Amino acid sequence: MSENREPGPAGRSPTVADVLALPVLAGGGPRVVAGEEHVDRPVRWVHITELTDPASFLKGGELVLTTGMPLPEDPAGVRRYVDELAAVGAAALVIELVRRYHRPPDALVRACRARGLPLVTLARDVNFLEVTQVVHTLILGHQAEAMRRTQGVHEAFTALTLRGADPEEVVRAAAGMSGRTVVLEDLVHRALVCEAPGSTAGAALTDWERRSRTTPVTDRAEVSGSEGWLTAPVEYQGERWGRVVMLPVAPSDRGFGPEDVTVLERTAMALTIARLTRPTPWERTAHRGVLRDLVEQRHRDPGDARARVAALGLPAEHTRFVAVLADLPARGDAGAAETRLSGELTATGAQVLVGLLSPTRLGVLLALRPSRPWREAVERLSRAVLDAAPGATVCVGSPADDLADVTRSFREAARVAEATAPGLPLPSGRSFHERSDIGLRGLLFALRDDLRVQDYAERQLGPLLDHDARHGTDLVTTLRSYLDAAGNKTVAARSAGLSRETVYQRLRAIERLLGRDLESGEQRTELHVALHAVDALRARRQLGDRDRGGDR
Repeated sequence: MSENREPGPAGRSPTVADVLALPVLAGGGPRVVAGEEHVDRPVRWVHITELTDPASFLKGGELVLTTGMPLPEDPAGVRRYVDELAAVGAAALVIELVRRYHRPPDALVRACRARGLPLVTLARDVNFLEVTQVVHTLILGHQAEAMRRTQGVHEAFTALTLRGADPEEVVRAAAGMSGRTVVLEDLVHRALVCEAPGSTAGAALTDWERRSRTTPVTDRAEVSGSEGWLTAPVEYQGERWGRVVMLPVAPSDRGFGPEDVTVLERTAMALTIARLTRPTPWERTAHRGVLRDLVEQRHRDPGDARARVAALGLPAEHTRFVAVLADLPARGDAGAAETRLSGELTATGAQVLVGLLSPTRLGVLLALRPSRPWREAVERLSRAVLDAAPGATVCVGSPADDLADVTRSFREAARVAEATAPGLPLPSGRSFHERSDIGLRGLLFALRDDLRVQDYAERQLGPLLDHDARHGTDLVTTLRSYLDAAGNKTVAARSAGLSRETVYQRLRAIERLLGRDLESGEQRTELHVALHAVDALRARRQLGDRDRGGDR
């Protein structure tokens, strides 16, 4: 009989349609003559009856098999017979057209259609006992498989909890087990984590806050709201902190099964425990994740990025965005600076995402009305950064008029940061660097690791640097004063605090050592560029020493 034990789709009980497709019933030529739209009902048992009132022996979900012998003669009796089956929740009525009937009675067809009860006729004789045995074996096998799967769910979430999994891992596990989109939101309906297997987060998170607010909060895992979300509460220290939401696969989908409920309940429990054991607020990790995705352009499409940003409470349309990077002192507490800055900016009503992009780099995405002067807003933000992390260097990209262009703004800010040498002066009244600040010094600082720049500096100034190192002289400083004075020896002597004759003598020594003519404007320019390159290389070493000192 193994050929009769074909399981239905994994993860749910066999339906009426599944059972009718089994060879043991298919041999009887089954035909659905009423209630065709409900053949997806699950079958939880099979019941053979020749009683006039079988409903009194049913509990719901049964496939009722009958030869038709006890069916009432009068239409009123037939209606009562069907009404009782429908009221108790029978899955379907199967009648054999072999003994009493050779075509289904019209009254029975009308009654089943009226109550939406699937009516199935069998044109040939079928062994009802064999049907019962096969279907019950299938159902029990499903139940055993469901128990194994449920045990697997419990074990998976227990393992996640024991190793201290973060909320992203927990939600990702729930989405993987259920095959559905799962969202973690906080008490004010900001979507902090979204895992959408096989689709984009944008489709799930569009207009999230409004949709979430129209979905009632529940005290346990259950389906609620017009969209049919399955939700479960997440608590923190005995109070509601937020909830985890499992979305239907499609608007018409209401098919959450017991296993989905189990997955969501264990998800909520794991998140509640994780909320107690992980000190970093989840809002911070959510901001970090979205910022890193924007910086690295990891979103599947612009709509996905807009939906995720909007779900965190930031306007995503008709908005100007400015990317800000703050490089923090190596010895500072980056996490504390992040938390403090976020709190200060939130208190002022600024619309921002704040998150660590690396152990010493803080990223900020500032959202502004298009008409608002952006430099004024960035100056306030920059001063807040410096208050939260004294000694930080703040660099800014040019504004982006669309979220899709934010990656470019962050890239610009990163290039400014690369070119910002220690001690690079800021324009008066400004506490941040922007692209227009980066001149020759900044360019060479950004290119300081390029072997061609290093080779150029060594070829131009190596002999002079070697001479100073061997003899304890300081001819490089004299050359710098001369070049900074644009070749004016008198100004150079005054700035260096030397006599003109001493400067003349040193310049002649420099020309001899380098084999250069310092009266040539082109050669002076080449040497001046080389000096800036040397400064950039020395600044790199200073940065390395500072970072190593921070590690000790």
